[in-house]
Amino acid sequence: MKIGIVGGTGKEGAGLGARWAQAGHEIVIGSRDAARAQAKAAELAAAVPGAKITGMGNRDAAAAADIVVLAVPADGIAATLPDVKDACRGKVVISTVVPLTFGGPRLFTPPSPGSAAEVVQELLGPEARVVAAFHHIAAHELAATDHAIECDLLLCGADAEAKKRVAELGTSMGLRSIDVGALTNAGPLEGITAVLATINRRYKLKNSGIKITGLPA
Repeated sequence: MKIGIVGGTGKEGAGLGARWAQAGHEIVIGSRDAARAQAKAAELAAAVPGAKITGMGNRDAAAAADIVVLAVPADGIAATLPDVKDACRGKVVISTVVPLTFGGPRLFTPPSPGSAAEVVQELLGPEARVVAAFHHIAAHELAATDHAIECDLLLCGADAEAKKRVAELGTSMGLRSIDVGALTNAGPLEGITAVLATINRRYKLKNSGIKITGLPA
């Protein structure tokens, strides 16, 4: 599968790219600066033997991909998404965006629609098949490709087939995927990241995760 990661030069996007490249997917790292994307792609390719990783501007990365991943900061989606909107039409779009506000009265500060993923759906329009996923898998854990990730993948969205494809990407990374319903559940899903960030800080961790009990393995 060819995966375009918009904002792929950041820690989360690069970590996802490394894990998927390790699983045999073709990765296109996107950035506002194509040269920066190419440099990050070369860095990741050197770290993952046999990986197929290239770098492009965000719009070209989205256009080249079968699945588009948004790994941009929450305050950057309004500026970034209009440029990639046409390239996302009809495609599965994975929102990993979490509206965190460090140093303020609330760590998790959801937008008025309820979640960053719902804002993404509004900005990209109904033709984009938005799925919220991968928020709570720590960038540090993604980058440590020498061992398996010890947590579940929670995902939600309106399109059942899109969620199935995202679950397959999770499986290829060694994760058990759990469908938590409609995109309106993205707010609580994104909020888990704030809880995990607090746990990491309090207990001096880098990779706390979440697993759901009571389900078959």
